[in-house]
Amino acid sequence: MNVIVNVILAVQMLAALAMIGLILIQHGKGADMGAAFGSGSSGSLFGASGSANFLSRTTAVLAAVFFVSTLALAYFGNARPASSGSVLETPAAVVPAGAPASEAPAAPAVPASGAAQIPTK
Repeated sequence: MNVIVNVILAVQMLAALAMIGLILIQHGKGADMGAAFGSGSSGSLFGASGSANFLSRTTAVLAAVFFVSTLALAYFGNARPASSGSVLETPAAVVPAGAPASEAPAAPAVPASGAAQIPTK
């Protein structure tokens, strides 16, 4: 399960970086008017209007991949087994600096209600 999450995370990161690059390469709507009068990228690699279709379609595909990978990561992140209580109700075990983790002190018993944990003066 951890391998699947790592693969999906890598796909999401690559899709995000590719989307950023493609969006920065694209020119705005106002740049088409300049190309019509001869100043612009009419002699570019994709032709006068070919780059807009190619880049916009590729950006749309990458956006869909990013969206699906985000949903998959949310699903796998939420699929963990539910714990018996809140994280705030379980005290952290304090381990001395030189001691190994196996010698951690046992956690004290936690009262059932939160009201019993309020310190009194």
